[in-house]
Amino acid sequence: MCINFSGIFVVVLAPNPVLSVPQTSLVAVRCASKKSGGSSKNLGGRSPGKRYGVKKVEGAFVHAGNVLATQRLIRWHPGAYVGMGRNKTLYALEDGIVRYTKEVYVPPPRSSESREVICRLPKGAILYKTFISVIPTAEVGSFKLVTML
Repeated sequence: MCINFSGIFVVVLAPNPVLSVPQTSLVAVRCASKKSGGSSKNLGGRSPGKRYGVKKVEGAFVHAGNVLATQRLIRWHPGAYVGMGRNKTLYALEDGIVRYTKEVYVPPPRSSESREVICRLPKGAILYKTFISVIPTAEVGSFKLVTML
């Protein structure tokens, strides 16, 4: 005799007439309703951005230690009163106002045998680099003790 209880088949055996004690056996068989799948997903391309870029615009007042720009490659170069961290982060060394300047870059002459040329520029080409500088502001209302003078 087979009985079906919502996906579980139960087999009940009839009692044996030879033996005095009837034997019954329950065998439960469960059938899968869905194919099992893996739990890993490919999340490539969905990671959040690193938020690189300019943090203080030109003309902004900054305190010493403020981050001016974060970058992966050197896009902006440190100018006056600006330091560069180990991860190429530019930060202010003095209180002052931020200034951006583009200056002409003349690469140093080197022999053609020592290194391969990555990019050949035409004659008369001018390269520019962007520098971030901080112009220190004069302290207003500062005073010194007479004993310190």
